[in-house]
Amino acid sequence: MGQLDGKIALITGAGRGIGRAAAELFAAEGARVAVVSRSRAGVDAVVEAIRAAGGTAAGIACDVTDAAQITRAVAETVAAFGSVDILVNNAHDTRDLQVSFLETSDDMLQAHMDMGFFATVRFMRACFPYLKERRGRVINFGSVVGVQGSPKMLAYGAAKEAIRQATRVAAREWGKFGINVNCVCPTAVTDGLADAIRNEPAVANFVKAIPLRRAGDPAADIAPILLFLAGPASGYLTGHTLMADGGAAIDAGR
Repeated sequence: MGQLDGKIALITGAGRGIGRAAAELFAAEGARVAVVSRSRAGVDAVVEAIRAAGGTAAGIACDVTDAAQITRAVAETVAAFGSVDILVNNAHDTRDLQVSFLETSDDMLQAHMDMGFFATVRFMRACFPYLKERRGRVINFGSVVGVQGSPKMLAYGAAKEAIRQATRVAAREWGKFGINVNCVCPTAVTDGLADAIRNEPAVANFVKAIPLRRAGDPAADIAPILLFLAGPASGYLTGHTLMADGGAAIDAGR
């Protein structure tokens, strides 16, 4: 039996990177997975891969900056599978990285809040009735750069820290319903980070400074941590930030 047999998972940003790795692992562990991503092509590719491996998945194209599309994505998940047990708020475009404080525009700040903080909160609100009914799990995504206050990362880091605050508040308010709400701060070689490493020496130096001397692999290093948070072994863990970062921010995960 898989760790997630009978569970229904909605994973955003599941068209590539960490989201795709989580979707494929959750499906292999028995979950029925709603693969949510902005790109229809990305969604279809992941669903096809899951089904080819014997899993169950439905693809939903969704721009997470659009509140109406978030409502529709949750409704489509429920229509396909009946409910939601696990919500993974992974989607976040890594645009406008490495911009100084004074050069960060209001539009940049708003864009990151829309795709990060507001999308996370809206998905949590929309999924809450189902999570309450099934004593579900929420897994949100912060970032090491937010925890550390990394320079030239104002917009992205601020949105990620707002997500960590939402995680803590929901953990306190929703615990009485048996809902676990946790956050992960990963450092992994996703497509976005790979591009940044090629183009930004500061990001490459950050990776070199990780105590384990590497950025994580989405499938081998990060998805298993998400599985732990989604599965029975983490039943007494809530309101916590797991620093899946190779030691980049030791003792910073509170």
